[in-house]
Amino acid sequence: MQRSVTPVSPVDPLSHQLLPIRRFSELSLGEIFPLPSRTVTHAHFSAFQALTGDNHPIHYDRGYCQALGHPDLLAHGLHVLSMTAAGAGLFPHVVGPHLIGFVEVQAKFLRGVFPDDTLYPKLEITALTPQRTTGLVTMAATIDNQRGERVLEGSHTYLVRL
Repeated sequence: MQRSVTPVSPVDPLSHQLLPIRRFSELSLGEIFPLPSRTVTHAHFSAFQALTGDNHPIHYDRGYCQALGHPDLLAHGLHVLSMTAAGAGLFPHVVGPHLIGFVEVQAKFLRGVFPDDTLYPKLEITALTPQRTTGLVTMAATIDNQRGERVLEGSHTYLVRL
């Protein structure tokens, strides 16, 4: 028995949006984009170490860490910073095809992050700088741990079409 096949049109990926798309002019100062919370595990430490090749003992040798006064292994700073990636949240979906790219990052590490810490990252629009055909969206990036202690403060800047 032969089945008839209905011709299929390719999907337009730009028509498959999670949210209504907003232009640069529709963004607001103070707008907050929370990112998913995550509990840091030993598996995350190992995966990040394998990805970066950073094999300093402060990230994998408990005795070394304890001799320095740390309660456990210390997370890689770039690993902690990566948890502020806007792509984990809604911002890139809000601006959709208007997003050109991530152009700048700044971070200050305020406290250590250790296995079993749960991190709560968020981004908040702090500046909207229009240019001729594009605009810069600057966002404060923060991460607090489960005790409400700020472990990271920084900023991201994104280039967006007007």
